[in-house]
Amino acid sequence: MSSEIIAVTTPMVQGYKVVKVLGIVHGMTPRTRGVGGQILGAIQSALGGEVTAFTSEIEKAKDETLARIKANAQKMGANGIIGVDFETTEVFQTVVLVSAHGTAVWLEKES
Repeated sequence: MSSEIIAVTTPMVQGYKVVKVLGIVHGMTPRTRGVGGQILGAIQSALGGEVTAFTSEIEKAKDETLARIKANAQKMGANGIIGVDFETTEVFQTVVLVSAHGTAVWLEKES
């Protein structure tokens, strides 16, 4: 297995066995909506449909959160994370928090 951390939402990784459970791992990213994004979001909200101004920010936050949970798992000595779950919460009116948690594990290929 490479040094890349495998992260899955399932309780197992096909073709691998969990050799050691290292504990709970998490990552989070708070994102603010800039003034321009708030104005564009308000206009799109009034018209209905997807608010694309926020979609790209949430995608960036999700990617950053995934990178952070992987880095935290690596610091724990893990090469995998099972049971990853993402959550999005609004903090104040302009801050969105994307967080993820899972179980850091050491995986080995099944023979």
